[in-house]
Amino acid sequence: MHFDQHVSGRRWLFVSIPLILTACAAGNPQFSTDAPAGFWYGLWHGIISFISLVIHIFNSDVLVYETNNSGGWYDFGFLIGVCCFWGGGTKVVYKSPKKRQRDEEWDEIGEKVELKVMRKLKEWAETDDDRPLDEEWDEISDKVEKKLKRKIREWAEKE
Repeated sequence: MHFDQHVSGRRWLFVSIPLILTACAAGNPQFSTDAPAGFWYGLWHGIISFISLVIHIFNSDVLVYETNNSGGWYDFGFLIGVCCFWGGGTKVVYKSPKKRQRDEEWDEIGEKVELKVMRKLKEWAETDDDRPLDEEWDEISDKVEKKLKRKIREWAEKE
């Protein structure tokens, strides 16, 4: 098989698949008020809805949604087709093991800092010191900042 034959085969496939998929698209004259589209056609129309939309832009005879339908069951099938095939608003997030490990390390550092600050604040609250509050808070703030910077440096040097 030559390259040209292979490419023309792909072109035929590229053109024929959308045509096959939309052979029973909404707007087909086979549907009427006497023979409306039911659940299974609703499901199919939901599955091919995006392709139908693209074709509808260029051909107004192809519709995305069949107006001659059986009502609720067609709508239900259409909704299931759209949701199941096109995603339905679900979101999958993948975190690499390295990112998960970094997140766990940050959580651990945060918990340690929080516990230490709480312990120091408790000690401070329980002491009867005559120093003004501003001096004490400045001292606590400086200690927390130094400790946090040291822990961040230690963590950054691990990588």
